[in-house]
Amino acid sequence: MANSSKLRPVLRFVGRAMLYFVIGSVLWVALYRFVPPPVTATMLVNAVDGRGITKDWMSLDDMSPNMPIAAIAAEDGNFCRHFGFDFKAMYNALENNIEGRRKIRGGSTISQQTAKNAFLWQNGGYVRKAFEAWFTLLIELLWSKKRIMEVYLNVAETGIGTYGANAGSMRYFRHDASRLSRAEAARIAAVLPLPKKRAAVAPTGYTRRYGDRIARRMGQVERYGFAGCVK
Repeated sequence: MANSSKLRPVLRFVGRAMLYFVIGSVLWVALYRFVPPPVTATMLVNAVDGRGITKDWMSLDDMSPNMPIAAIAAEDGNFCRHFGFDFKAMYNALENNIEGRRKIRGGSTISQQTAKNAFLWQNGGYVRKAFEAWFTLLIELLWSKKRIMEVYLNVAETGIGTYGANAGSMRYFRHDASRLSRAEAARIAAVLPLPKKRAAVAPTGYTRRYGDRIARRMGQVERYGFAGCVK
């Protein structure tokens, strides 16, 4: 009985902490449904490292339609058809890792990447993955697919210290994201997985080949209606 009485306050504290976290996270996600995220953990970390923060929010309605189509073609072909998680792609990525082959793209959906970029941090292993799954469920429940894509294309790192497709377009092509051509959008999408190692201007090697593949996939995404949820 003595041990039980000592454990009871701990359980109450844990229960209250979990309740506060759930309520706080729901309110946070609900706020970002209408308000652009002012800053993210990734931005702050890079700013502390001296990389600065260059961003310029642009609504999806003002952005060239080529950009969300390129993101879907590059990152998540099933974006409009899943509820935050693409379990087949996750299984394929895991299988490739176990067998020692090069990790394929697609293990993490755009929804998962948006949850991570907007609310969490880049590293952290399974702990961060658990939080990422929770926030992914919340944004799928509380946001539209169009809003998820809009936030993703405004907070994802598109270069060292550069965030969002609009800032990336200004950096690489000297015009805003409303004028992105199919090839330009594909090049920005090719940079997204490794923005610190790739550049969209005069890309060489793998980045050039990957950008060209994305541009070809964009036609299929449009043809088969895989981007209908962001229009």
